[in-house]
Amino acid sequence: MAGLRVKNLKKSFGTNTVVDNISFEVKEGEFCILLGPSGCGKSTILRLIAGLEFQNEGEIFIGEKEVSSLTPKERDVAMVFQSYALYPHMTVYENMAFPLTIKKTPKQKTRQKVIEAARLLNIEGLLDRKPAELSGGERQRVAIGRAIVRNPKIFLFDEPLSNLDAKLRSSMRVELAKLHQKLGTTMLYVTHDQTEAMTLGEKIILLEGGKIQQIGTPKEVYEKPLNLFAATFIGSPQINLIEGKLITEGGKTLFQSERFSIELDPEEELKKYSGSRITIGIRPESLNPGDGPIQGYLEVIEHLGSETIIYLKSGDARLIARAPSDFQGKAGDRISLSVNPRKIHCFYNGTRISRQD
Repeated sequence: MAGLRVKNLKKSFGTNTVVDNISFEVKEGEFCILLGPSGCGKSTILRLIAGLEFQNEGEIFIGEKEVSSLTPKERDVAMVFQSYALYPHMTVYENMAFPLTIKKTPKQKTRQKVIEAARLLNIEGLLDRKPAELSGGERQRVAIGRAIVRNPKIFLFDEPLSNLDAKLRSSMRVELAKLHQKLGTTMLYVTHDQTEAMTLGEKIILLEGGKIQQIGTPKEVYEKPLNLFAATFIGSPQINLIEGKLITEGGKTLFQSERFSIELDPEEELKKYSGSRITIGIRPESLNPGDGPIQGYLEVIEHLGSETIIYLKSGDARLIARAPSDFQGKAGDRISLSVNPRKIHCFYNGTRISRQD
């Protein structure tokens, strides 16, 4: 087991820069997520760390060793792919044992490691089967088991659950979290799925356009997004964004849109932007039906059992709010929404206005 440090990493394919001066650190034993939309560079970063691609600039440290000149084999990392990459003519046992077989590990030791990994992943009864006889979730467990037997310094996961259905993805997330708890090995996990990122990661590295947008715990990235990209990419339903003007009058700090005015906490940092056009972000759970400054008409109501999602039209703005499961209303009703001013995110030119949250 070892930590990982990436310093000023750059990678281009022709004139297209896909990784643009990336630096980050993953502590020993940490479960870290590379999160972002397709094409943001996250899988390329993983391949650079594994040695499957070579960077144009920058350094990669595994533990204290700079590994950029080493082959994938010499880096002592194990990568689990989206496609499983199992050998169809081999049994589960043979697939899991393969990394040790090519290293000429003694058969008894190989068998011990495979049995231990199979027991850990609850696939002991599948060792004599071929991949074609397995479900998608079972194949993914085999791929993970093949990585485990190598006892690598770092696990690299490249969207390993993307090919599974929603129910199976949910159960596999739990299994991966339990696996990390048992192994305690450093893990770097690539995904575009924010649910995976928020439930699995101890640290999230959010990427867009080959650049890091924010690094933090899931709670930090959700509650204190550094820019509009971070605010909109994280959260479901998506955050409400409203443009308007920040004004101060009579000792109050107000956000004024075309249809409504919201009093904000009179913080000094906000007052610096008085008179400026800003964007505020309000998470759906921070908007509540009741007496409040935002008024409009219900467009759609989604009853989801434990909660209700409501869609409100207020002038040109369309807002999403979470309501209790017993919310009563119908399309066309006029309602008001209240909002906690401490839960309002303020952005100027796309960047968060720092506040003492």
